[in-house]
Amino acid sequence: MSDASAEQLPLSDGLDARLSALSLIDAVLVKKQFLDSALERTREYNVLEPRDRAFCRMLVSTILRHKGQLDDMIVRALDKGQEPRPETIRHILYIGMCQLFFMDVADHAAIDTSVRIAEKLGHVKQKGFVNAVLRRMQTEGREWLKNLDPVQTNFPSWLLSRWIDQCGLSETAQIAQALLSEAPLDITVKHKGELKMWEGALDAMALPTGSLRRMQGGRVQDLAGYETGSWWVQDASAALPVRLLGDINDKYVVDLCAAPGGKTMQLAAAGARVAAVDRSPARSKLIHENLARVKLQQNVEVIIADGAEWQPQEAPDVILLDAPCTASGTIRRHPDLLHLKEERDLISLVDVQARLLNHAADILKPGGTLMYCTCSLLKEEGEDQIEAFLAAHPDFTRVSFEGEEGFALDPLLTQAGDLRILPYHLSLNGGLDGFFIARLQKH
Repeated sequence: MSDASAEQLPLSDGLDARLSALSLIDAVLVKKQFLDSALERTREYNVLEPRDRAFCRMLVSTILRHKGQLDDMIVRALDKGQEPRPETIRHILYIGMCQLFFMDVADHAAIDTSVRIAEKLGHVKQKGFVNAVLRRMQTEGREWLKNLDPVQTNFPSWLLSRWIDQCGLSETAQIAQALLSEAPLDITVKHKGELKMWEGALDAMALPTGSLRRMQGGRVQDLAGYETGSWWVQDASAALPVRLLGDINDKYVVDLCAAPGGKTMQLAAAGARVAAVDRSPARSKLIHENLARVKLQQNVEVIIADGAEWQPQEAPDVILLDAPCTASGTIRRHPDLLHLKEERDLISLVDVQARLLNHAADILKPGGTLMYCTCSLLKEEGEDQIEAFLAAHPDFTRVSFEGEEGFALDPLLTQAGDLRILPYHLSLNGGLDGFFIARLQKH
């Protein structure tokens, strides 16, 4: 049972990649840091050779994706009441087990390197324990794994129960299975006329959504066109809201929660005058850096402010609100979310979304368009949020996406005419991030 994308990665020659993986697992599971943030901060990871860095990241992502199954098998392998102690030993077992079951690594290398990690970190007394558990996994684990439901064991029960209530059992299983796969690399090209050229230059496929997709790995910075700012990385689903705005040349558009700036760059490339608003100074700096790389900063004003309070000097023609959310639609890209997001987060986020929507309604020009989207798979953050908004704002109407030209959207339409993109859509081409998009017009 191997992750296909993991099979293409070379085996690290030493322990450095695995020791770095251990630090990252600790950062996510113990210190509750987001994986992307931990990757930036972890020096051991950033000094690795490119192939070891790729191996390390794949190892960590795969562990986070399959942690529920790994924990279940550890329980089976131990005597009743026995626990791996300290917690680092459990994490070392994860590293060995993940290589045994989900990656193209020889059994002896997976076991030996895990034992050596325990020794190197001073857990000499637990060396025998790590070896014994992994040896048992080697002989019995694959049979155990066959009998474990990857959906029930790897997803938090609060999230599964909500999906089942909203979508039913069958669709929930499809969603979860798709989220357990590794996400490909999606690219937005700055100039639409260059799409065909970059499709060839990047060895990519053109998706019907207008994005390019690379199925193979490699460092983004090493790809043709990165340094010249000819394109940027952006999931195909995330690129759709701007594409569905139509002609925005010379219109004043507010990107209300703009970081890291993918949609801001799309808006600027389409000729809009853009205000990119974000409350985080660090994330706003990222917008500046991204705009500078793709040479689109001249039409964009980056504003550090709370999007629910900021007042523009001119009423916007268009407001794009990609609201803060549980990001449950991006789990395949960010498996750390399985362990960092909790049910209580949903309640506070729904309140934030409503505040942002209400403020957007106040500042939008009459006749203007409000495009609301979230990368959530929960109706509380999508369909329910829009129904509540429309009930409270009779001066707004929904503009359905039915019959929209270009990408065939009909399979993604809700009954009301919004878009609900699910992770298994376009599955033959590698799937999509889960997304919700609604288009509203102010009278």
